[in-house]
Amino acid sequence: MRIFWKYLFPGLFALLTYCTIRIINDTVSGFRIWKRDWMTNTIEISFCLLSGYLIMYAMRWLFGQFDKKLQQSINYKTVLYELLWVFVLTELIVHAVITPMVALTDDGLSWGDFAVITIIPLMLNLIYYAVVRSNRLLQAYVNNKLQLEKLTNDHLQTELKFLKAQYHPHFLFNALNTVYFQMDENVEEAKKSIEKFSELLRYQLYDQQQTVAVSSELNYLQNFIELQKIRSSEKLKLQVHFDPSLNGQQVYPLLFLPLVENAFKYVGGDYQLSIAANTNGHQIIFSVENSVPEGMIKKRKGIGLENLKRRLELLYPGKHQFETEEKENRFYARIELTL
Repeated sequence: MRIFWKYLFPGLFALLTYCTIRIINDTVSGFRIWKRDWMTNTIEISFCLLSGYLIMYAMRWLFGQFDKKLQQSINYKTVLYELLWVFVLTELIVHAVITPMVALTDDGLSWGDFAVITIIPLMLNLIYYAVVRSNRLLQAYVNNKLQLEKLTNDHLQTELKFLKAQYHPHFLFNALNTVYFQMDENVEEAKKSIEKFSELLRYQLYDQQQTVAVSSELNYLQNFIELQKIRSSEKLKLQVHFDPSLNGQQVYPLLFLPLVENAFKYVGGDYQLSIAANTNGHQIIFSVENSVPEGMIKKRKGIGLENLKRRLELLYPGKHQFETEEKENRFYARIELTL
């Protein structure tokens, strides 16, 4: 097949060009090609064959040059630029080979001959271009799209890993601080806290898949809450409600924890803290409300909430709502995930 396209097809292309030109000219002039001198026909066919091979070899060279660009990017400007080169190379070869030959044979070169010689080879070459290059251009477009999606996905994965790397030290600091204060009061309880703390770390470091059952996430939160209660004030009035129907639904891990951690960190005033997780059809609704000391309402933009906002944008684009509000010595935070 390669031999056909490399050695035979250019000749067939040249003969098709010659026959098309002769048919048009003979139809207009009423002349018959078989009445001409055979030597003149042989010369014309020979020059057409030469132009056909030159055009096909020029096209292969041109396609090879543009294939290098198509590996990097493809857009309409690239295709138009390639078409411009097809036009230029075709006309240069045709008018360098065929036009002088026509001018020196028969009755010379007329404007009609010039128009036919200019249009017919270009038209046939554009048809050849459309057939040969359409598949290559489509393949290049698909490959570029896949490469762009891969780069975008790699970038998102890198950003997610960076956010987790920021978050883990934040969690470690708070948990270790809890155990530190407990050591002065009750060593045995501190040991139990360390054991619970190790379970939390195991979930974070080893038991995570791409998504987890929401029941596992809520169980993790329950352990975290128990650990935080140890260092919390005795004034704390804590309410926790996890909807029993939240069981096998799949969610990305560690999305609810920053809200709980933030609530324990800033709870004050009358020390009321409410944590709830509910389901509504295909939605999971997680909300936290905590009181804060009077006169200390202010916007808090810590690393936990900022990371949470960015992770939600990456993991649930267009399928989440994240709201925070502060008023009347209360801080409200709410996440809605559409599964």
